[in-house]
Amino acid sequence: RVLLLDTATGAARDVTVDLTAGVVATIADVDGSHGGMPILVEEFMSVDGILAQEPAWVDALAKRGLTTEQVRCAPLSAGVFGLPGEEGRRIIRVLCFASLDPDGHVWAHPVDGLSAYVDLIERKATEIIDIGVLPLPEEPSKFHLPQGRPSPLETLRPIEITQPDGPSFQVEGDRITWANWSFHFGFDAREGLVLHQLSYADPDHDGELRPVVYRASIAEMVVPYGDPAPVRFWQNYFDTGEYLFGRFANSLTLGCDCLGEIHYVDVDLADEVGNVRRIPNAICLHEEDHGTLWKHTDIYTPNSAEVRRQRRLVISFFTTIGNYDYGFYWYLYLDGRIECEAKLTGILFTSAYRGLQEWPYASEVAPGLGAPFHQHLFSARLDMMVDGVRNAVDEVDAVRVPISPENPYGNAFGYARTRIASEAEGVRSADASVGRSWHVVSTERANRLGQPTGYVLRAEQHPTLLADPSSSIAARAAFTTRDLWITRYAPEERYPAGEFVNQNPGGDGLPAYIAGDRPLDGEDVVLWHTFGVTHFPRPEDWPVMPVDHTGFSLTPYGFFDRNPTLNVPANTAKHCDGHRH
Repeated sequence: RVLLLDTATGAARDVTVDLTAGVVATIADVDGSHGGMPILVEEFMSVDGILAQEPAWVDALAKRGLTTEQVRCAPLSAGVFGLPGEEGRRIIRVLCFASLDPDGHVWAHPVDGLSAYVDLIERKATEIIDIGVLPLPEEPSKFHLPQGRPSPLETLRPIEITQPDGPSFQVEGDRITWANWSFHFGFDAREGLVLHQLSYADPDHDGELRPVVYRASIAEMVVPYGDPAPVRFWQNYFDTGEYLFGRFANSLTLGCDCLGEIHYVDVDLADEVGNVRRIPNAICLHEEDHGTLWKHTDIYTPNSAEVRRQRRLVISFFTTIGNYDYGFYWYLYLDGRIECEAKLTGILFTSAYRGLQEWPYASEVAPGLGAPFHQHLFSARLDMMVDGVRNAVDEVDAVRVPISPENPYGNAFGYARTRIASEAEGVRSADASVGRSWHVVSTERANRLGQPTGYVLRAEQHPTLLADPSSSIAARAAFTTRDLWITRYAPEERYPAGEFVNQNPGGDGLPAYIAGDRPLDGEDVVLWHTFGVTHFPRPEDWPVMPVDHTGFSLTPYGFFDRNPTLNVPANTAKHCDGHRH
């Protein structure tokens, strides 16, 4: 599939090429009514030059004692706000930062109170918004240089991860096997790392390879900001659909991003004119110890003291979108558990700080330097295949049981299980007060106890989108308004905010997918899980943010007949032989 944009006219086409036949299979014009092409790096880099030719922009900077050579623009996607003169135009909105020192980070010096709207095709500003000069934060940020940090912490000693016999995983092309797990992996410019056909070899069923998930990816993410200022109210980034965050994958370095016995994979993507661009070491594969797997010391059977170590296989990549860096880690565990973790780090998007009384939508993180409140919201697309494609989803809540003749002491509690019958019912919210979870069960297979085999999606119970339900971002990022959407599989339904996210007015993606209210019981189901963090920045997040974590898990529930890790051998490392210092 190829997306084509004529940067001179704005004409756009969505093209499919049949590589086997060597022909163009389909061509479709993209008129922009349901969104337009993602932002090109070329367009991103052109904004400084475009604004340097705008007298109103030059004058606004001069009022602040700056020239165009002293600022760097940070373009953002336009969104859709119904403003006059924007319909049908390829427009992005722009904030800027002062570059006061070539060795310092520009994010320390936001030029606040000023923004511009830029037509990327006509290469001119359609509007300059100047609400007044705000103080320019002056304290530099040079954390990447020795003079920008405290003296080194000398008491830390090296930690070495060694596997003298090599790793336990095998890689054959795009197929990976490890312990009882088997899966394929891929990588694309939009979603980044994608896992396919995750299956587990059941030790109690002669190693039968049982499917769990057919395809798993991070299909969208958005960063909505909560600052309503006239120069910032539009500030929302769809890093997947608007910018294609897979394109910005980092080349990882041994000993820094990953530790231990590492297998790296290069990624080949197309650049913006169709040439091959290789990203060396884009994907990292390794295994790591993860504490105790199971343990018991029995007072009645004294010779039965046993303990086993848990370990996990990790496959990951990091991508940098402007100021933020995101790591996406998929973990496979010995006991059949699957986890996805997003790691958020990098540099805050900053503003001038005006005080909580005057402007209660940002934190002060350095003298005069603000960081607007915002969220990072991700959508995981999980095409489930629990023991085959005939699945169903049950919502399970803990239930308090009142005192009664059957429960005279009030200590009883139970759970309620509700089958989700159709897509209209499959738009769900998490509820920590009842420990809500969702069980994906096979409608064709049962375990030895007669229970349907299944996997449980467990959410972290963080807030979903905090913007007003009538806001533009709520329409454009409808997937962020609920924790879970369940759809019946359709091959063309790939992205929760729709195919073309840039300048999409909303309504595409999941709201359109569920409009037919297809039945779900006993069908091929897809889970779309919203997870993320709500960020009220703190001083400790500046000048570079320690990693914040968010994610979810898929845990076997009745999938196995018993603990599937009874065959894990005991640890024979020297530190387990009773030797002490």
